[in-house]
Amino acid sequence: MTPEQSRAARGWLGWSQAELARRASVSLRTVQGFEKGEKTPNLPNVAAMRRAIEEAGIRLVFDRTGAAAGILRHDAEGSLEADR
Repeated sequence: MTPEQSRAARGWLGWSQAELARRASVSLRTVQGFEKGEKTPNLPNVAAMRRAIEEAGIRLVFDRTGAAAGILRHDAEGSLEADR
């Protein structure tokens, strides 16, 4: 998960940084530092934040190389390809 995906997911869910921290059982400073790109949290904290986001119905999307490519709602329908 990238800081951009975290911010986008929170925005979609209507969560504050404090809400993500609470749901992931991590400190608010962990979320703030991660989303500002100031620090990389330890792997268990990133996993906890990702799990909280995914349990709320957001899927993190990655490209074929593993680079972050965005977010989707779990119940999204339709194609990911551009409309023709």
